[in-house]
Amino acid sequence: MTTPTTTATTMPVHPLGANGPRVSALGLGCMGMSDLYGPAEEAESIATVHAALDAGINLLDTGDFYGMGHNEMLIREALKGRRREDAIISVKFGAMRDPLGNWGGMDGRPAAVKNSLTYSLRRLGADHIDVYRIARLDPLVPIEETIGAIADMVKAGYVKHIGLSEVGSETIRRAQAVHPICDLQIEYSLFSRGIEADILKTCRELGIGITAYGVLSRGLLSGHWSIQRNEATKDFRSISPRFQGDNLGRNLALVEALRSVAQEKGITVAQAAIGWVLAQGSAHGYDIVPLVGARRRDRLQEALGALALALTPQDLARIEQAVPAHQVAGARYNEHSMATLDSERG
Repeated sequence: MTTPTTTATTMPVHPLGANGPRVSALGLGCMGMSDLYGPAEEAESIATVHAALDAGINLLDTGDFYGMGHNEMLIREALKGRRREDAIISVKFGAMRDPLGNWGGMDGRPAAVKNSLTYSLRRLGADHIDVYRIARLDPLVPIEETIGAIADMVKAGYVKHIGLSEVGSETIRRAQAVHPICDLQIEYSLFSRGIEADILKTCRELGIGITAYGVLSRGLLSGHWSIQRNEATKDFRSISPRFQGDNLGRNLALVEALRSVAQEKGITVAQAAIGWVLAQGSAHGYDIVPLVGARRRDRLQEALGALALALTPQDLARIEQAVPAHQVAGARYNEHSMATLDSERG
């Protein structure tokens, strides 16, 4: 087991997989600052990135399609005046969009890899990207070709490490055969535990870390969601199955059960949910890094509180009893989007 070191701010730091960079125990998912979750206040978003860096979080996760480049430019602005080495920037690419923001599939061709990387470097104002990954498997391009093109960029010094996103075990093995993979980014939470059946075992066998997004299930597990808030929401969640009709009521009932357990521990629902994900990796070399999608400093501060938790095996069992995986209502994406996930196949 890897023993984590700490920064001056006592943030635990450990390797991301067997061959990856040293990253903080929590990462900051920046998507919501630019896209998909409704309007965000840019000054507060930048202040939140600053607060995360000051707290010792060094892993910043983005995608070149988040706000069609806006998120990368926001990160560039937030990093002004700071040392480049203080941030580990993880970028997803490949998702095509039109001027209205509609989705147009994936492009994992080698030429597209190098083109996307070039634009990302310019938007970020950086000479390299720390972790680069295609956001979803391109069904028309063998993963070996996509990874091989990124590997060329590693050799050229423009990329430091290669990651994967939302792919299954067969694809993981094929990618690893081309170039060492440092991590798999995939949804993992009390509400989304599909990786436990096979994918997590494959990653551990190969020494590949997990960066877990959706640890609060897009706000459902935050403890701050309600039926009333759902009615006012006009973003990605308005078409997400877990927020639809009876599904929402059933899922919020699970959240209330979790709240009862959390209150007994003197913690919040969000801290219990994040702490549970952290605990799943702590016994395996700290190989799971939750990405918290905080857009505001108060939400970030709440998430940071999860690092101080000492959840016992009994605590973890009670949390899982409060939120049984088989009782979660609705898929994590709509039918069309689920069909694009290699991680959900067979």
